[in-house]
Amino acid sequence: MRSAMCWLLALVCLLGRAQAQTQTQAQSTTQYIHAAWSSLTRSMEDCRSFADVKVHGAQVLYVPAGAATGELQRSLAGCDVMVRALPKAIHAIGDSDVSALPSQGLLFLPHPYVVPGGRFNEMYGWDSYFIIRGLIEDGHRELARGMVENFFYEIENYGGVLNANRTYYLTRSQPPFLTSMIRAVYESASQDKDKDKDKDKDKDKNKDKQWLARAYRFAVEDHGLWTRPEHLAGATGLARYYDYGHGPVPEMRDDDRYYATVAQYSLLHPEAGKYTEDAKGMADAVANSSHALRVAVCRNEAAAVCAAPSPVALTDDYYKGDRAMRESGFDPSFRFDAYSGRTQHFAPVCLNALLFKAESDLAWMAAQLGKSDDAKNWQAAADERKKDIDKYLWNAAKGSYFDYDLEAGKQSDYVYATMMYPLWAGCASREQAQGVRSALAQLVKPGG
Repeated sequence: MRSAMCWLLALVCLLGRAQAQTQTQAQSTTQYIHAAWSSLTRSMEDCRSFADVKVHGAQVLYVPAGAATGELQRSLAGCDVMVRALPKAIHAIGDSDVSALPSQGLLFLPHPYVVPGGRFNEMYGWDSYFIIRGLIEDGHRELARGMVENFFYEIENYGGVLNANRTYYLTRSQPPFLTSMIRAVYESASQDKDKDKDKDKDKDKNKDKQWLARAYRFAVEDHGLWTRPEHLAGATGLARYYDYGHGPVPEMRDDDRYYATVAQYSLLHPEAGKYTEDAKGMADAVANSSHALRVAVCRNEAAAVCAAPSPVALTDDYYKGDRAMRESGFDPSFRFDAYSGRTQHFAPVCLNALLFKAESDLAWMAAQLGKSDDAKNWQAAADERKKDIDKYLWNAAKGSYFDYDLEAGKQSDYVYATMMYPLWAGCASREQAQGVRSALAQLVKPGG
């Protein structure tokens, strides 16, 4: 009995110690998060904002066409950065010839923003949604709202919500989370007002409603990007990812390794996709060599490798797919064939689920603003998109959602975590949600 009591007391002590360690670890993690916001916050007054490991050369800050540069240049005297105005006004993503710029650089934004960190030292399109949710949860509502305002500025001055605020991202966007960001900021402010007993809360609520009206206008414009002809997925009624640029992306110009790896894979696995051309000699070499083939990619007619007897060039269609993959945010992956080099030939589950949510959000915003006709039209658009999602992307036999291959005229069989997007977006029925829940087992592997 005494021995059992001793063991019980020892166990209680161990459990108490483990609980104390868990609480300490939780506190340590929370403190780290609190501190990280400031270390990852950037602004046009912070010299850290301009550093970019993805391209070489002098640091340049671009402002919208016609904007004055003198005062901003003087304020950045200690940052070793050149301020330049863009050569022309940009009204839509794809309007600007990025390759014609004398050098790549950061795009001006009026409010501070939080960056993902590491080599990603700029404000990203879809990363920012998750950052904003964290900021709101941690009490940094003004910073969160300022980031949404930055997206409004991008729409107004750079043609849309960009992949990120660098000039080499002026040809593409990222998964459409703007309406979700707007609702997160607006609803958090409304909840605070409901708790507030201050007599001026009604005045503040009216200001919030005015902000929502302004946000609605930009959200409508953002939605318009995805209904432009280039972003339509054939006759499916769905959307696709699409980058308006051509050739290799500028942020990879100083690193041939990635594209050489793609070319090598294509040559070794011809069934994976016809990404290369002018490669007969290289293909013959593959047949007589080990799989440790090194490929030099001919990407520029002036490059020395292009004068070789059998240069290898990646096709224009591959580069289009590579760019579209980067707009999807899932880069790189093999979801849209090898290295996702055919991304622009698919109607993706994630994008269309997000657009369903955006249309539902726009219906909600319109209703909040008393725009009943708008609300009905947006809800009808959401309902129509759900029908098309069910028709092209839902697979009842497999109990899951799959991307639709426009060229093959059938669903992909590639299992991917984006099967869960329709559940989050609210366009899955109870039966569909149960099917996806069962299908998730396919994604459970050792190590995660």
